[in-house]
Amino acid sequence: MNKIRKAALSGIAVLAATTTLAACGEAPEESSSASGGGSSEATSDFLPCIVSDAGGFDDKSFNQLSYEGVQRAAEELGADFTPVESNSENDYAPNLENLVAQGCNAIVTVGFALSAATIESANANPDIDYILIDDAADAEFDGTVDAPNIKPLLYDTAQAAFLAGYAAADYSKTGVVGTYGGQPFPTVTIFMDGYRQGVEYYNEQKDADVQVRGWDGENGSFTGGFEANQTATNTATQLLDQDVDVILPVGGPIYQGALTAIADSGNDVALVGTDADVYESDPDTQDVILTSIEKKMDTSTYEAVMAAGNDEFDPATYVGTLENDGVAIASFHDFESKVPDTLAGELEDIKAGIIDGSIPVTSYLTQ
Repeated sequence: MNKIRKAALSGIAVLAATTTLAACGEAPEESSSASGGGSSEATSDFLPCIVSDAGGFDDKSFNQLSYEGVQRAAEELGADFTPVESNSENDYAPNLENLVAQGCNAIVTVGFALSAATIESANANPDIDYILIDDAADAEFDGTVDAPNIKPLLYDTAQAAFLAGYAAADYSKTGVVGTYGGQPFPTVTIFMDGYRQGVEYYNEQKDADVQVRGWDGENGSFTGGFEANQTATNTATQLLDQDVDVILPVGGPIYQGALTAIADSGNDVALVGTDADVYESDPDTQDVILTSIEKKMDTSTYEAVMAAGNDEFDPATYVGTLENDGVAIASFHDFESKVPDTLAGELEDIKAGIIDGSIPVTSYLTQ
């Protein structure tokens, strides 16, 4: 394993073990709970289950997409499913123990913060299939998954963020775009890396000089957490005060701080969403959303659970890319009339170039 990737994963392991903040969400008000789902008349004995990080399943993003993937698979398999929400990292191991005790055949764990608990549970229960989202399950950093019954689902979102960065640079009227994150985890900065590279590529192709604020490739603007709080608003405001007119918040609900900052500014500022197509998941964004950088977590989770339910579980690591539709850029929706007619075609050409390798995009997953 290369040093950069090893260092990135090491950072994940340390931070996941020492913080109570979730990967992409804030804790729900209610305590941890488990409830049944799926078909009311289950015809299959297969029981898939899912554990959220502290963001909960109504985060309009990371956890919600994963939940929808399990729900869809359960419906098609004619099975019930059991979801369990977590309030903090202290809930992860007990929630997994709870699901094991309930007889779950496959358990989806959402987010790298659950990695350590997932590895421990998987090694203790080799007959259960585990699906870990956004982490390689490689705490020893030797390039192998630490339990043979864990399937990691990873996403090279830098590829889709590259497209969003190019689009943001093309749309910008001030020549300044920005980004900020929750915390500097690799799964956060991978968006910011791709976004920056997309702007740089635009500048090369158009002989332009669009500037990126909030991330220079090593240092940037971070809120310190993943809550939609005043800090998120203040961080967004600081970027808008630098003439930023397209902003990319990375970290679940922190985009809501950008919405407040945009409204307070009174300026024509566009928002770039992450994980889900935020235009669809949160109608409050529709007046300002340029596009979204999508992780197709619902689809990849669905496919992994379906395989487990059909006795075809494959623990090989999945990496979502533009080529396999694991990541994508969403439609421009209400901004279709606000972007140049040529932009869609340019993005298709760039996508093809990224897929065939003629346009390189680097991230912690590829270095």
